[in-house]
Amino acid sequence: MGLFRAAKKLARWQRWLLVVIVLGGVLWTWDRYRTWQEDSQDARILAAAARYGVDPCLIKAVIWRESRFDPTARGAKGEAGLMQIMKDTAFEWARAERSLLVVHSQMFDPDRNIQCGAWYLRKLLGRYANTDNPAAYALADYNAGRANVLKWLQGAAATNSAVFIEQIGFPSTRAYVKAVLKRRDYYRQRGFGQNTPVRSSAVNQQ
Repeated sequence: MGLFRAAKKLARWQRWLLVVIVLGGVLWTWDRYRTWQEDSQDARILAAAARYGVDPCLIKAVIWRESRFDPTARGAKGEAGLMQIMKDTAFEWARAERSLLVVHSQMFDPDRNIQCGAWYLRKLLGRYANTDNPAAYALADYNAGRANVLKWLQGAAATNSAVFIEQIGFPSTRAYVKAVLKRRDYYRQRGFGQNTPVRSSAVNQQ
């Protein structure tokens, strides 16, 4: 009887060990997939960063926040692709770059999407070049639009990004700006894009 109980106990432990091994394998596979997915657009990001003079870590952080690197992502207001490009922005980029764009759905193409998004980021960064951290303002603009940013540019917030972030009237936009800046710094710490040439005309992107 004692041997029977011992054998039963051993079998129970073997089952638990098998469960742990299987779960560990699933988690490892999922982690590897997420890492692969997060790095899947690096070549395109670096190319767009070099072309438009934008910090590649900032571009990658925006993609992380907007779509989690899913080229097929769709937004509730018609945003498309990796950087969640709006229709008006897509056609504005196409006109500026003399690029053939027939329909907005072409923004689901990763190359076009990241090129357009980087171009748009450069435009927004240029709007706030006289601030201590243009990226904070540009991200708020990217998320909530120029009209809302102008409402929040009161007093010291006109040039002081720390004050500006706290004055952002939409909690979701404030969280968005903080999250993207934090992720940008994470990519910088990892050394992403360190050797990417950036045009001298690029604005300050602290």
